Amino acid sequence: MPEHSNLQSSPLRILIVEDDPLMRLGLKQFLETDDRFAITGEVADGYSAIEAACNLTPDLVIMDIGLPQLDGIEATRQIKEKFPNVRILILTSHEEETETIAALSSGADAYCIKGTSLQQLSVAIAAVEDGAVYLAPQIARTAIAHLHLHSPRRNHSQAQLSAREIEVLKLIVEGQSNPEIARTLHLSLSTVKTHVRSIMNKLVADDRVQAAVIALRSGLI
Repeated sequence: MPEHSNLQSSPLRILIVEDDPLMRLGLKQFLETDDRFAITGEVADGYSAIEAACNLTPDLVIMDIGLPQLDGIEATRQIKEKFPNVRILILTSHEEETETIAALSSGADAYCIKGTSLQQLSVAIAAVEDGAVYLAPQIARTAIAHLHLHSPRRNHSQAQLSAREIEVLKLIVEGQSNPEIARTLHLSLSTVKTHVRSIMNKLVADDRVQAAVIALRSGLI
């Protein structure tokens, strides 16, 4: 154990909800190789997920959609209702728009497709831990297009965004997390967080997805 480990924050406590034993084992083995994560439990259906969330109080739930007894979307809704601060990352083979929008509407913080690289999964976990919404690239545009059509119209043509904020906003629309934006623009993570907060304040946006929708609707990018 490195001498500086006592200075590090506590590991992210993760609950795995997956009915495929091999997938569940693979996730556990991957996550256990990183000392930033600690597996608090593994369950195979939606009702057990809600019970485990109540008993184990995880920081993050990795949730499948196609679960027996109670699907992952409804389990997500009920967990978020009880524990709004628990982050939920959907990891599923479902790429249909209806499932994507339903999952996000239920309160999910991230939507990843099974088969994504383990590195990308780590990026998604880092994004939701950082308070961001993460969407897999293959479904991000679909989700944003849906929100584009269904979000209330506001006038943001006068939003005074700086050139750097426009750069950050473009990357938000592309689905990049704060750490990815920091790497792309060669900025510190704290500077990116400051820009994101400023963008959301100027656009009167509640979250990153809404900021992206506003940017698309108003022609800011």
